[in-house]
Amino acid sequence: MASVEQLRRREGVNLVQLEADIASVRPGSSLTSIALPDYVEHTAGVTRVGALSAEAVIRDYESAAKEIEAMGTELIDAAQKCEALTAQVHDAIAFMRETAAGYREEGRKIFKRIEECALFTEDVRKTCEHVKRRMAEVSVGPSPDEELAPQDSELPGIAAKVTMSEVP
Repeated sequence: MASVEQLRRREGVNLVQLEADIASVRPGSSLTSIALPDYVEHTAGVTRVGALSAEAVIRDYESAAKEIEAMGTELIDAAQKCEALTAQVHDAIAFMRETAAGYREEGRKIFKRIEECALFTEDVRKTCEHVKRRMAEVSVGPSPDEELAPQDSELPGIAAKVTMSEVP
């Protein structure tokens, strides 16, 4: 306010000349030539300096309001990108879960196959031992004149399917 007070007290300042200078810089002569936002209008009887000052202020406010709206638009864009990224993350998590489930299933299958192989190997080992014993009994039997009698014992695993004629 001190500068306004000094402006009025000075003898050399001509307000009419100041208005004329402002009007010469601004194109058009009427106050309505500068487009104002729809939510304001000039009041009748306002001096040219007052109207120009009000216009300058409202333009600054309108410019700031447009920048705020632009930030809102940017925020909406950022939120949409976040939503898209969140959807991609959910898809990635679902894929990871499916992959983990697949690995578990494959591990279960391999586990079962290994145990089946171990059981089969044990069965083969027992069969081989049984066949060796039968061969030893045949070769060192009680007497060579005796006829081999079929054994009543039940052979385990694949040994039950092998006959003596197949053994070398």
